[in-house]
Amino acid sequence: MLWQVVVVLVALLVAFDLFVRSISVRVALGFFEKMPSFGLVPAEPNPAAECIEFPTSGGLTLRGSLFRQNKQPSQGVVIFCPELGGNHWMAMRYCEGLWQAGFDILAFDFRNQGDSDHLDGYEPLHWLTEHEVDDTLAAIDYTKQRDDLQGRPLFLFGVSRGGGAALAAAARCPEITRVACDSAFSTDSMMAFYARRWAPLIAPDWLLRLIPFWHIRTTLVLVRQVSRYLRGRNYTILERILPRLGKKSVYLIGGKRDTYVPTVIPEELARRIGPACTMWIVPKAKHNGARGVQTEEYDRRLIGFFSGE
Repeated sequence: MLWQVVVVLVALLVAFDLFVRSISVRVALGFFEKMPSFGLVPAEPNPAAECIEFPTSGGLTLRGSLFRQNKQPSQGVVIFCPELGGNHWMAMRYCEGLWQAGFDILAFDFRNQGDSDHLDGYEPLHWLTEHEVDDTLAAIDYTKQRDDLQGRPLFLFGVSRGGGAALAAAARCPEITRVACDSAFSTDSMMAFYARRWAPLIAPDWLLRLIPFWHIRTTLVLVRQVSRYLRGRNYTILERILPRLGKKSVYLIGGKRDTYVPTVIPEELARRIGPACTMWIVPKAKHNGARGVQTEEYDRRLIGFFSGE
């Protein structure tokens, strides 16, 4: 009789767990796929740049701009990866100091964004997918194939979701030796951070105290997998990739007043990357707002980083 009681209890616990998980996944999915409002103002075209376009591995055409050095020797090419909702013309809001210091700036729009082609059935979210990583790799290939840019050092610089794409692409591309990011984040770490805020909206406190956090993290994996299935996309999990950046130089910039990407996120990224990563948390800076707060210091640090100083 005892073993029968045990079997019944286990079955009830499993059924209860599945019931709670199904509700949690359904509710958390809404949080996961809800787009935050960034209030971006795309920049206007700049006649000083050359308009460019290049193909992706899947046959789409990405478009962007190239600011070349014509009056001084080039210090290298910085490929700029914009934030979600921005466009390639916004590159100079972050890279003006690099341009003046002698770096070529190549910026592009991700698919389904700005002037680039749209992939049918794909609705971009703030979470990084393999589509954005593939687009970044296509920009690197295009830069390597241009005769007028060959032989120049190649660097990556990304903002917000574009920063994640830059990190992932740098880990897969040996030609990239330095990568800088402003307000970058990783999907897994962000989900874990916000789960602690979402959880009280999904379950009562007494129940949360009984559930270990590893159990909640497995539910987050289910949320991501459900979204992947429903939306037909592969989310890029940076945590699995970041250790490959250990031999590259990485510079992470964050904002102390960033209410979207808290400082614990870049700190976790830096920990996973290793000692080759340098981090700068800018006081009073909000999301993507570090240069607006400390323009001269921002430019000085980036110039020094990409110059290898």
